[in-house]
Amino acid sequence: MESPFVIVDLDRTAAQEAEARDRRDRVVVGVAAEPRDVVEGCDILLTGVPDPPGPWVGCADPRATARQLGRIVESRPAASVALVQVLRMGNGLSIPDRLILESLAYSTLQGGAAFRSWLAAAPRRTPRPAETPVRLDRDGARLSITLDRPWVRNAFDAATRDALCEALEVAVADPSIDRVGLYGNGPAFCSGGDLAEFGASRDPAQAHLVRVHRSPGALLHRCAPRVTVRLHGACVGAGIELAAFAGRVVAAPDTVIRLPEIGMGLIPGAGGTASIPVRIGRERTAYLALSGVELSAGEALRWGLVDEITDMDDVTAEPQEVVRS
Repeated sequence: MESPFVIVDLDRTAAQEAEARDRRDRVVVGVAAEPRDVVEGCDILLTGVPDPPGPWVGCADPRATARQLGRIVESRPAASVALVQVLRMGNGLSIPDRLILESLAYSTLQGGAAFRSWLAAAPRRTPRPAETPVRLDRDGARLSITLDRPWVRNAFDAATRDALCEALEVAVADPSIDRVGLYGNGPAFCSGGDLAEFGASRDPAQAHLVRVHRSPGALLHRCAPRVTVRLHGACVGAGIELAAFAGRVVAAPDTVIRLPEIGMGLIPGAGGTASIPVRIGRERTAYLALSGVELSAGEALRWGLVDEITDMDDVTAEPQEVVRS
């Protein structure tokens, strides 16, 4: 079977570039000593230049990094190819349509062998629900929304999703609310999907309908210009996917960002393929998701995934009036 991964040496031949555009069923990584005009057919662009302009990713040894990405793709081919296909197609779609596309791909992968294998090997976790997983506070024109399951670093379970949707529906429905702050109580903003619930749904088709109907990402998109998200600690999976929809994202210095879903045989499923590319481009989004690397607050700021880094002694403090430039 042909490899699902292709490396294109952009320093050698234009013929390879033309060939890359036809690789719809492959993950295509372009490698160059220095950044150059973007190659349309490449899903990730690697260069040896430190801190290059987007959509390029700088690394000490681009070819070694490309080979490592190839090993990841070959270990999770279905999820890796689905990821880049969703990102490519999303360029021409509205945010609501991108969310539907992502959910369809996510549900497909939920029925796949790679996810089932990961699920079977994962340790069993006991659900630790909260009576009130999301706290809502209103002060005049200001609305504060706080994820409040600190004992699991605000892991995102179904109850949290539903409560967050209810809170965001208030902001969407009430135009007198001109500032919305989204926070996470405890040591982390959000550690991603609650692993105690992974695999709980045995009907991927029904799960797709639920994701589309109860979508915090779609609601955040609708009120984004009024929303400031305050990140700190772990911002994993849903923790950065949802935050990226906001008009402004402020991070504490200890913020660490990661997309781990490919390793599970999945793709981001909380809206990350819709929200993150708007901020950093589809190529850097693909790199972040495929590599699973941790992105520091400083790196996220340079990439544009966050808008500001600030010390936050009280992460639930009311945000200042800000708008995204």
